[in-house]
Amino acid sequence: MSLARLLPDRFTLSLLAVVICASLLPASGEAAAGLSWVTTLAIALLFFLHGAKLSRQAIVAGALHWRLHLLIFLCTFVLFPLLGLALKPLLAPLVTAPLYMGVLYLCALPATVQSAIAFTSLARGNVPAAICSAAASSLFGIFLTPLLVALLLGTQGESGSTLDAIGTITLQLLLPFIAGQIARRWIGEWVARNKNWLKFVDQGSILLVVYGAFSDAVVGGLWHKVPLPALGGLLVVCCILLALVLLCTWQLGKRLGFSTEDCITIVFCGSKKSLATGVPMAQVLFAGAGVGMLILPLMLFHQIQLMVCAVLAQRYAQRPESKAELIEQVDA
Repeated sequence: MSLARLLPDRFTLSLLAVVICASLLPASGEAAAGLSWVTTLAIALLFFLHGAKLSRQAIVAGALHWRLHLLIFLCTFVLFPLLGLALKPLLAPLVTAPLYMGVLYLCALPATVQSAIAFTSLARGNVPAAICSAAASSLFGIFLTPLLVALLLGTQGESGSTLDAIGTITLQLLLPFIAGQIARRWIGEWVARNKNWLKFVDQGSILLVVYGAFSDAVVGGLWHKVPLPALGGLLVVCCILLALVLLCTWQLGKRLGFSTEDCITIVFCGSKKSLATGVPMAQVLFAGAGVGMLILPLMLFHQIQLMVCAVLAQRYAQRPESKAELIEQVDA
């Protein structure tokens, strides 16, 4: 094995550089607001290009892939909470009681939307199914997460702003995707011809999400809210939880007979937890109950999942193209 194969690729090095930059120079105030707008536009462009790239037949097939969606749904809202409870004897001694409550809270959250789809696209997974599954997880999570929190933590809060959440998903993800579908008749061939350099839109959106999320965590006092030993224990807890979920999602996909592309989608959609949904929801569910400490596990888990899944996506992307992919390129 050559030394070059053991070295990180350029995208992984870019991710590390972004994390270091966010730690030393986090975006805050007006800069953070500007970054949020840029990230929103980048994600909208990403979904516009997905809409222009995917055929109607592929989208319908993705939406009707009910076995895949059911498995991802069970991993997000059943497997995660069960692991959080089953691993209490192992996890609880590593962190404080409030931090363990935060771990249970992150287990109850829906999956991410943007990064799950971006990683699936980067890894050449089943993107249409990822779009349908991730969007559905976010919508169902608005109703299911408060119920799971009540079961796991015995905490109930006021109902969240369901219409606002649905409106955000529609404006940021669905409308650009539909616009891309409409524009496909004019730019579809151009997108197919330039897919090699258009992948940088996927990578760029991930880098923006990582920098924005890590900046928020640093500005929020990521390195000061807990003692160093508890922070180290929390890091171990998050790594154990993520490793188990990644292993379970891949093994379940393979054992249930899903294709490699579907297994990739299951891994990236079934192992994610949404920081964008989790933070505002925590402010409602845990009003006056030390929200900062409860969302710290989510903030740390979010950074770890982005870093680990970025490396996995790059590894998956390096595999030889399947026969189905080659046929799709010819049809395009």
